Amino acid sequence: MRIQTVSTHAFLDQKPGTSGLRKKVKVFQQAHYLENFVQSIFDTLTIEGDATLTVGGDGRFYNKTAIQTIIKMAAANGFAKVLVGQDGILSTPAASHVIRHYETFGGIILSASHNPAGPTEDFGIKYNTANGGPAPEKVTEAIFAKSKTITQYKVADIADIDLNAIGETRLGDLTVQVINSVSDYADLMAKLFDFSAIKSLLQSGFSLKFDAMHAVTGPYAKEILVDRLGARATSLMNCDVSETFGGGHPDPNLTYAHELVDVLYANNAPDFGAASDGDGDRNMILGNAFFVTPSDSLAIIAANSRLIPAYKQGLAGVARSMPTSGAVDRVAKKLSIPCYETPTGWKFFGNLMDAGKVTLCGEESFGTGSNHVREKDGLWAVLCWLNIIAAKTKALGKWQSVEAIVKAHWAEYGRNVYSRHDYEAIPTEDANGVMAHIKSQFLTLPNQVFGRYTVNTCDDFSYTDPIDGSLSTGQGVRILFKCGSRIVFRLSGTGTEGATLRIYLEAYDPDIANHHLDAQVALAEMIEIALSVSQLKQRSGREAPTVIT
Repeated sequence: MRIQTVSTHAFLDQKPGTSGLRKKVKVFQQAHYLENFVQSIFDTLTIEGDATLTVGGDGRFYNKTAIQTIIKMAAANGFAKVLVGQDGILSTPAASHVIRHYETFGGIILSASHNPAGPTEDFGIKYNTANGGPAPEKVTEAIFAKSKTITQYKVADIADIDLNAIGETRLGDLTVQVINSVSDYADLMAKLFDFSAIKSLLQSGFSLKFDAMHAVTGPYAKEILVDRLGARATSLMNCDVSETFGGGHPDPNLTYAHELVDVLYANNAPDFGAASDGDGDRNMILGNAFFVTPSDSLAIIAANSRLIPAYKQGLAGVARSMPTSGAVDRVAKKLSIPCYETPTGWKFFGNLMDAGKVTLCGEESFGTGSNHVREKDGLWAVLCWLNIIAAKTKALGKWQSVEAIVKAHWAEYGRNVYSRHDYEAIPTEDANGVMAHIKSQFLTLPNQVFGRYTVNTCDDFSYTDPIDGSLSTGQGVRILFKCGSRIVFRLSGTGTEGATLRIYLEAYDPDIANHHLDAQVALAEMIEIALSVSQLKQRSGREAPTVIT
């Protein structure tokens, strides 16, 4: 096996975001661009002689091409073995499980998550460490530093691998093993949940509709929901993986998953609906004409966790990202367990899980998960809900609807009325201007009265990791009101064009008489406050959000 050392020049834009490096496909297709970043990963790590690398992705355009390059570079950089998903496919949570289950050195996951796919759309790459979780900031910063000084990379002169054929191929000192992309993950789910109870529920006439949005969870949903749990094949929609995700935007929310929403809000709608995103780590939960916010979903899973076999012994603790509502905090208080508030990014949860501090965690951006892997997990969340419904059905002798479960939770804990308004692809300069304007009012906003809301304090959220002591600053601007309500402004790091400015709005309401109100109606006054304080319309020219959830 001949090793080539290729001279290159540094690119200065390879700084990983909260979920790795994301750019347009055409950027990655530049000569040396992908290779530089992969070599920067390898140069940052200490690769042992028997190291195994996990590789896979969400199936989007350029996925297979990138995998072949990574295999050749892994061979040249001293890896003994590469585990790769069949056809190049591994959902992000499944990749995390493979890393942990086979105790590999770590993994390279190829995904731009919920972003659109295709020759003119997005691509992404990130490194996950041996715990199965995203690399911590100290590692991603080292990768970025290396990428700015790189002058050469190494690649093996070997033939492409047949990614469809399960089995091992020996290439000089490297073994490449193509593994079943689905079975290991499905086996793990069978250990966590009461598949017998869920199967009985689905065979009793309870109806569901799952939308894979032409993305990676399609094969997983077929194996688990249909083949193992007995759901009808017609319960699935858009489950064939497409390199362009069917030309859609695989973000499971009320805007982009409108096809599923239309089904669940139609006459004779199914009892339960769910969608997952491009790489399988996000989820949306729906009932018949009823939407469950991700914040409420996390809280309800935590409150009912003992109904799920994997968690029947109780939870060590829970965690949520700062922008996520405080609904789960109230559950944690009643359960007398710790609740941690972290910055956005699953790596922060990973530290807590590795230390045994938390069992469940979640983000308002449609991500929930547990310590079974070190990534958020869309299908896991769907199975949590089905297991909870199945257990309640068995106890009550009749189905309990998604809406009934949520409203019973609100009656017990109160409702954290919550919404997120996304303004996508704002020119970066304009988005930064909005954030700077808000921060300029930190000294004058406290004690100001806006209708029935009085500002208590303002800050830019920072976090000191209780496990490794690392400090993360600039994690989101908060306006906190004396009544406990709040508005959060944050620039997202998941897009590839301009900036996405997110506004998070939350008000706690213990009064059951108000729990029927639509969130936008209940939060109308707070929405106006947010727009007034930020001057978002004037500074961005945007009259309305791109997405409301």
